[in-house]
Parts: sequence; C-alpha cells; structure tokens
Amino acid sequence: MSATKSFVTSVTVPKLSDPTLFRQEAFVNNEWISKTETFGVEDPATGKEIGRVPDMDAKETRQAIEVANGAFKTWSKTTGKQRHDLLKKWYDAIMANQEDLATILTWENGKTLAEARGEIAYGASFYEWFAEEAVRMYGTTIPSPMPNQRYLTIKQPVGPVGIILPFNFPTAMLTRKVGAALAAGCTVVIKPGAEVPYSALALCELAKRVGIPAGVVNVVTSLEHVADVGKELCTNPDVKKISFTGSTAVGKLLMSQSSGTMKKISMELGGNAPFIVFDDADLDAAVEGALASKFRGTGQTCVCANRIYVQSGVYDEFAKKLAAKVADFKVGHGFDANTTHGPLINSRAVEKVQRHLDDAVSKGAKVVAGGKALGGNFFEPTVVTGMTNDMAIADEETFGPIAGLFSFDTEEEIIRRANDTPFGLAAYFYSRDVGRVWRVSEQLESGMVGANSGIISSCYAPFGGVKESGLGREGSLHGIDDYVHIKYINMGGL
Repeated sequence: MSATKSFVTSVTVPKLSDPTLFRQEAFVNNEWISKTETFGVEDPATGKEIGRVPDMDAKETRQAIEVANGAFKTWSKTTGKQRHDLLKKWYDAIMANQEDLATILTWENGKTLAEARGEIAYGASFYEWFAEEAVRMYGTTIPSPMPNQRYLTIKQPVGPVGIILPFNFPTAMLTRKVGAALAAGCTVVIKPGAEVPYSALALCELAKRVGIPAGVVNVVTSLEHVADVGKELCTNPDVKKISFTGSTAVGKLLMSQSSGTMKKISMELGGNAPFIVFDDADLDAAVEGALASKFRGTGQTCVCANRIYVQSGVYDEFAKKLAAKVADFKVGHGFDANTTHGPLINSRAVEKVQRHLDDAVSKGAKVVAGGKALGGNFFEPTVVTGMTNDMAIADEETFGPIAGLFSFDTEEEIIRRANDTPFGLAAYFYSRDVGRVWRVSEQLESGMVGANSGIISSCYAPFGGVKESGLGREGSLHGIDDYVHIKYINMGGL
C-alpha cells in the first residue's frame, strides 16, 4: 500500500519564525511559572521529547483560581466593547502567527501541517465571532401586569470558569470555550491535554502581548496530578462553571464532583456517530464526505464517523470507491508535505485501533484497504467490510482510522440502528430525496446532523450533543449562554 512507502521515522525539529511562542512554563496572572517537578511532552510521530512543562498540583491550581477570582472582579465590569476589542486583537495576533502556531500544533499533536493551519484559522474564528457577541448580550423588557412595576432582564457573567481540554484540537477546543467565557465577562483557568500543552501556552503568550489583563487567562499544566487538578477545579467554590471536552466517563466524574457547589456545566463528551449512505445518494459525494468525516485528524475527532451504514443496493460500489481513495493515503510525519495522515497520539490509541480491527476480523469482517500497524504510533487508514452489530466498533468509539462498513435495507431499519446507542453527538447521511432529508434529519437522535455534508463544525453553528454525549452548546449565538446568568429585575414603586 502506498501509505507504507511514505512512512517517516526521522526526527523532525521545526524552526519557528518567532521562537518566543514556544513556552515551557505554566501561565498564571500574566506570569510564566516554573517548577522543579516537570513532565515531558513527546512528538507522537517520533517518540522524541519536545520539551518539559511544570507538573502542577491542586495547591497551585487553587492559587490560579484565586488569581482568576480576583481578576473577575474587574474583568466582569468591562464593557462589551472593551472585551470585543481585546478578543479581536487576540484573533488578529493568532492569524498573524498562523504558521508558527500550526507548526507547534503539528509537533505536539501529530496532525498534518495543512490540517494544523486549518485548525488555527478555525480556532481563531471563535475569537472573532465571540468578539461580536460580546457587544450583543441583550436583555429583555417584559410587559408587566402591574401598572406600577416594570420587568426586565439582564445577562451577567457567571464567574471564574474551569476549562479542561483534550488532545485532539489543542487550539480550537480552547478558543471555542475561552472566546465565549471572555466575551461574557468571565475569567478562566485552563488545564490543557497533557499531550499538547504548547499550543495553549503559545496562545497565552499572544494574549499577554495584545493586552488581555493579568489573571483573566491562566493555564495550569499537569500529568501526574491531573486528577487532583480536575477535582480542585470542580470542587472549589470560587469556580462557578466547568467546561469539559473528553470522554463520557470522565465527564460524569467531573459532573459529580461539581455537584457539591452547583456549578454550571458544559460537557462535550463521547460519540458513536452513524454515517448513512442511502441508495439514492450521490455516491462520489458520499465517499468524499466519509473521507472527511472519518479520517480527519487520523480519525481522532469527537464527531468522527464511527459506524458507516450503506444501503445494500449500493454497498459494494461504495466500498470499492472508498477503499480506492483510502489506498492512496500517505501516512507519515505531519511536517512531510506528502503526508495525508499523521500518527495517532500515543501507543494506547494504536492498541485500541488494533483491538477493534482484530475483533472485527475475528468475527468475519474483511479488510479491503490498509489494516496494518506501521510501527510507533502510525496505523494505516483502513476500510473493513462485512461489519455486524456484535463487533466492538458497533458500540465503542474507535477514535482512529478504521472505516467499518455495515449494510442495511430500509430507512425505518437504519433509523432504529443509528439511534441504538447511548450517545448522540453527531450523525451524517447522504440522500438526494428531499423528503427523506427532512425525515431522517428530524428522527436521528443527535445534537448535530450533516445531511449531505461530512464536515459540520463552524463558529457560526451550535456544537454539542444529546443523551450521554453531553450538555450545552458551543459556538453560534447560543455559545455565550452557558457563561451567563439571566437576572430578572422588578422595578416597583413607579
């Protein structure tokens, strides 16, 4: 397979136009914080250490929360226009440094440089979007039944926010949350994924440069003490909201820990996205949509197609077209211009992909493209046919580059099968029947639906799930709602 030929094992050390964007300290109160206890961060493509950052603990997290709480007292009183101007400056700084930020992202996360550039632009868009939302936090006036009273509402920031992030989108996951928080008037304490702290720290360097006040944005890095850091964020009464992206199991734990102080909660959790191809679909478009949805980030996205259902009449043709495209993928280091797909984040991710593939094959599935571990954290993008409901991929989120193809016969059947999961983050389907597009879109139990579209993420649209895939929405005009309280004011004696 051509993917094997482009496999890269050599050590790649990138050069930055602005080396000061690469910070190896935590960031609290606009100061760079060092510590004797550190942990290493590895390039997933080579296994070589990139650098080391402080391993912060609960005490140091508590100190960061105190700083954020102090800063909230002034930041919450700034005008929407002031917050707009600073977020817009931060956006401009990110775009001015797009190449360096993308380089850092690829180095620590592994995705291709082209994908990283796209993530930087996508991530920056949330600051641009929420800058505009900061000046549109409208209240309401309510007709009063009492002639001597007037009713009105205003929106006010909830307070300091604890933000806990995953590894797969080191920039975009941060900006999607921080943009809304800052626009609302909240301050933040961020715990980035231990695998990818440098993207978050680079954004902090830019925040300081553009004048984000001290204490408004804080980052604590942690590995060995990560459970203690998370618990401190969730139980500290000064933190008024938790926003988390990650697994459902961890989300449930954090939600439980947050209940003691009745925090507001936003959770973007696990998925098991169905991708449905009806026999009236534009097959070429469906193949392209499947490639984009399934293999972006080497399959490590929370909205990644996990169960690909193809109607029996077009199953063989779709499988053939998809396998041909996947066979042309080139696996390698993200800095290699010929690479289409980089490594998985670590060995545990590779082991899970291998387990899912072995399970499917042992139960009768057939590998029609890829199927091989390539050493290190690399795994060939893979297409598997003959999938059945008793295979692990039917129930578990693979989070890797395996496209498992299931067959179905009727629309009624596939709606039932697609919804037969505790998760409901994203769903996709392809059909040229406009009536079917409406019916299926409304019946799929998911927070987001891609109808004839394999890419659904946008700062303009609400992002989030239903069932055990989470609570709340990020992005869009709704994205700021989870960071504010609505205060009702009754003005009497008129």
